[in-house]
Amino acid sequence: MIRRLLAKLWPAPSAPLTVPLSPVSPRDVGLHDAVLDGWFLGETGELLKGFAINADDTLLDVGCGEGVATLFAVRQGASVIFTDSEHDKVRDLARQVAAQSNQASLGLVSNSLPLPLADGCASKIVCMEVLEHIDQPEPFMAELVRMGRPGALYLLSVPAPVGEHLQKGIAPASYFQTPNHVQIFTPERFATMVEEAGLVIEHRQASGFFWVMGMIFFWASERAAGRDVGGAVRDRIQAPYPPLMESWAKTWQDLLSHPDGLAIKQMLDRFMPKSQVIIARKPMDTGARPGGHHE
Repeated sequence: MIRRLLAKLWPAPSAPLTVPLSPVSPRDVGLHDAVLDGWFLGETGELLKGFAINADDTLLDVGCGEGVATLFAVRQGASVIFTDSEHDKVRDLARQVAAQSNQASLGLVSNSLPLPLADGCASKIVCMEVLEHIDQPEPFMAELVRMGRPGALYLLSVPAPVGEHLQKGIAPASYFQTPNHVQIFTPERFATMVEEAGLVIEHRQASGFFWVMGMIFFWASERAAGRDVGGAVRDRIQAPYPPLMESWAKTWQDLLSHPDGLAIKQMLDRFMPKSQVIIARKPMDTGARPGGHHE
C-alpha cells in the first residue's frame, strides 16, 4: 500500500537524480514532523497542544535525557526539576539550565524509585519514553503521582506496540532487554495504568511514523556494518547519522512539502506510530477515585 502511494506521488524519473550537496538531518526533519503534531508551540507556551507551561509552574522532567522538555519549560520562565539515571545527562543539562535561567532549578541523578523529592513538588510532570524501561511500571507511576500537586498536569509517553514489534525483527536482542525496552504497552494497558494510578486522562494521541522507519534504517545500517548495539540504548539516535537515515529524512521532507503531504503523514502516523502520548490531570480532590476520559 505504501509503495503504491509513493509511486503515485513520485513517478520514476526520466533522468538520474542529483545527490544533494549537504545531507538532510533526521533530527531537523523529525523536529518539523513533531511541530506538525502539536509539539513545541512556543507562542502559546505549550510543550504539546494542551500542555501549557508558564512562569508560575514548577516542571518535573523524569528521565530528562538531553532535556528537551526541561529547556522548553526554562524558555517559558518556569522553575525546573530534572532527573535521569545517567550522570552525564544531568550534569550537561544543569549547565544549560544555569546558562538560560535565573529561576530555581534542581538536577538529580536517580533511578526514580523513589525520588528524593517532597510530595506535591511540581505542577507539571513530564515522563516521556521512560516507562518501557521499568521492570515494575505501576510503582513508578505511583511515585509520579505522589510528586504532583492537586490539579497537576502530566505528559506521559511510551512507544506504540506496532512499531516495537516491527523493530523486534531487526533490532539487536539487547534493545529489548534490561536496561532497555522491557515493557510493550498496548493503548489499553497504558491508559489503565494511568487511570489506576489516580489520574484523569484529558487527551490521547499517537504519531511518529517517521521515527519508526528511521529506527529501522538505523538498525539496518548497524547490522550492515557488523555492529550489535549493546548497553543502554536510548531512543534518541544522534548524529552522525547513517547515510540510509539521511536518505529517509530527505524522502520524508519531500513528502511533507507535497500538497497532500500532511494528510498522508497523518494516515501513516495512525497506521504505525512511534509513540503514544497521554495528557492527564491529578484531581483536586486526591481522595476521589477518578473516571477516565478517552479521545
